[in-house]
Amino acid sequence: MKNFNKRPLARREYVVDEYHGVKVADPYRWLEEDNSAETQEWIDGQNKDFREYADKISIRADFKNRLTDLICYERASAPEYVEGAYYTWRNDGLQNQSVLYRLNKLDETGTVVLDPNKLSETGTVAVLSRAFSPKGSFLAYGLSASGSDWQEIKVMDLKTDKELPDTIKFIKFSGICWLPDESGFFYTRYPEPKGELSDTLNSMVYLHKLGQPQEEDTLIHKDAEHPDWTFHFDTDEDKKWAFLSVSYSTLRKNQLYFKPLAKLDSPWLTISDNFDEGYEVIGVANDTAYIFTQKDAPFGKVISMDLSETKAENLKDVIPDAGESMGFARLINNKIVCSFLHHATDRLKVYDLQGKFIEEIKLPNLASVRDISAKQHREEFFLHISGFLYPDRIMRCNFNKQEPEIWFTPKIDFPFDEYETKQVFATSKDGTRIPIFVTHKKNLAKDKKNPVILYGYGGFDISLVPSFSPTLLPWLEKGGVYASACIRGGAEYGEAWHRGGMLENKQNVFDDFIACAEFLTEEGYTAKEKLSIMGGSNGGLLTAVCLTQRPDLYGAVIVQVPVIDMLRYHLFTAGRFWVGEYGSSESAEEFKFIYKYSPLHNVKINTIYPPTLIMTADTDDRVVPGQARKFAATLQAADAGDNPVFIRIEKSAGHGHGKPISKILDERADLYAFLYENLC
Repeated sequence: MKNFNKRPLARREYVVDEYHGVKVADPYRWLEEDNSAETQEWIDGQNKDFREYADKISIRADFKNRLTDLICYERASAPEYVEGAYYTWRNDGLQNQSVLYRLNKLDETGTVVLDPNKLSETGTVAVLSRAFSPKGSFLAYGLSASGSDWQEIKVMDLKTDKELPDTIKFIKFSGICWLPDESGFFYTRYPEPKGELSDTLNSMVYLHKLGQPQEEDTLIHKDAEHPDWTFHFDTDEDKKWAFLSVSYSTLRKNQLYFKPLAKLDSPWLTISDNFDEGYEVIGVANDTAYIFTQKDAPFGKVISMDLSETKAENLKDVIPDAGESMGFARLINNKIVCSFLHHATDRLKVYDLQGKFIEEIKLPNLASVRDISAKQHREEFFLHISGFLYPDRIMRCNFNKQEPEIWFTPKIDFPFDEYETKQVFATSKDGTRIPIFVTHKKNLAKDKKNPVILYGYGGFDISLVPSFSPTLLPWLEKGGVYASACIRGGAEYGEAWHRGGMLENKQNVFDDFIACAEFLTEEGYTAKEKLSIMGGSNGGLLTAVCLTQRPDLYGAVIVQVPVIDMLRYHLFTAGRFWVGEYGSSESAEEFKFIYKYSPLHNVKINTIYPPTLIMTADTDDRVVPGQARKFAATLQAADAGDNPVFIRIEKSAGHGHGKPISKILDERADLYAFLYENLC
């Protein structure tokens, strides 16, 4: 066996847990300890081994240089209109973080308002949340360091562009909602964390008044009887009505309440109080709330409620379930704009407030709407459109004009017309058709000689729609093929598609992905030894499971920031929110099906595994890196072949959000070098 890892295998210790009569060993439990000297020594050794391996791959420099060239183009977000000015985030191409600009007119460059790149030397401080005050006087924004989910809210006076002394701490997964007079804002916080990986229990909604210390903020809502519930406070655009959404997991199930904003001391009134389905307010017009829900509508629908009546029985259907997954709905200029997924591509339709269809906004073929920026009382709105070979474009729309116009389009030196994206369909184990978007050079020879990346996610009601990434282009230039699989667990075909890939049905997700891999080889796109699979987070779970279930099927495997230990994942940070999706080892019935596929517990000794690169980050507080470390140690000990099995542990980085461009370039160069070395 080739000694790719220069150091001895990780130390094993005797740790055995019992789950419902089943004894389960966990010999690398010590690798869960982030800050122990032994763990740090192991991390440094693993990184050194991988660095020595990757730096010897000559093509890595070519990938890094080309990635740098192709990512170096100006980017912009959809403008947000705030009382006479537009705000947009721009990046000159190689800035670690995008910069916020204020424009008085849409045809000007504007002035810098906030530059996160000046907040740290390494570019690892990012803006994750933000909210402009109603009259445009202030900006409240949440800062994250090193990719953490924890944020601190700061406030900027937009008249002077100076930062105020206000600092709000202990924030995670919070919105920011201003009072109508701009004197303060509502936010959600947790008790002061006891450590970097502290759990998120006892959510509380507070009101902060500008100029006062956080200790004097007013408690608006908490529920000591339900410490696992999370609260989100919001208002309508006119600041007349307050809404409280209550959730306990990542499932689209919540309770929803309302009250007049002017009467914060009054009781909450009920829209839904039983977690039966999800309810999301998309806007309020003439005291009527318009709400997206999947209640009795597996593909989603829009309902309405007269808030002045204060009774939930007044819920009325406005836009019924159309048989295609409703991606989002927005109230704009007293019209309802909805996106529908047709085989995982967006269709954008406009309705009046009574649900009568008005028109369809035409989108490019195989494109998706990444973002929409709009105000309820303005005819103008902006669409952020993207596709695999369609660089992010901002369209300016107006209900009084016939055709949308391009406000911003990037300039990228790449021959897009020499490439194509096609949609094909694989057949899963149970006969289900699975869409796959396949992108490659035109006139591709199906001679089984093409290196392929098959990407997937398959969970949490998240659809894999066409989207653009400049980091994909160097792979395509080298003759690579990129395939994105729309497997079950997502929302491509409504809630039934999601439920078909969660809890006891999770094996469907892996069967779908394996079927897509087999389809690509059977159709001649590639051969097994030239096929790689890649996924991150829940997608890292996907590729790790497929690695353990079918190690013979791939030429390389990429496992990014993965959920790995299905028996213990819920014990750390945000893990408890995922129990509704995965199940929990604390349940005897759920233990049976998660233990059956849990990657950590299904690595087989004396097995030849394909070349594998596990990628995580040392400050990931979404999916704690201890899971990836234990998987790497387990796989390295069990592997009986000559293939490289590495873990790459990024320093001062988290789950992915807010990652600086410099780290993205190095990470992607390493990834492509690893794949090219093992597939080509």
